[in-house]
Amino acid sequence: MRTPRPLIPVEQWKDQRQRRGWWGERIAIAYLARSGWSVEAHRFRLGHRELDLVVRRGAVVAFVEVKTRSSLAWGTPSESVRWRKRRTIVQVAGVWRQRHGRAGDEYRFDVIAVRLERGGRYRVEHLEDAWRC
Repeated sequence: MRTPRPLIPVEQWKDQRQRRGWWGERIAIAYLARSGWSVEAHRFRLGHRELDLVVRRGAVVAFVEVKTRSSLAWGTPSESVRWRKRRTIVQVAGVWRQRHGRAGDEYRFDVIAVRLERGGRYRVEHLEDAWRC
């Protein structure tokens, strides 16, 4: 699946947080592809709520929340996925499962933390099966 192109080019987005988030999602997609995952959906929307990524490797489907940070002043990226965000992800994932799930699929919730470092470098941390519902 190809990642949809935004209506307005990312370079023209005024909100730096949104630009950083889009960049982090692209890094996460590349990381997952190198690890053998295929992207089923990028930014799957249900009203104003969305799943960052839905990826598949065999019968395992992971709903992935991507958090990108340039500093740890507000905690680690994975710490920002609190119960309310988890609840939203679980709800939207349920709709994705109804629409696109296959018999025999196994589902889990992952978090990918992208930490931006100096010199354009970054670090990716993948927390598999980060929580259960």
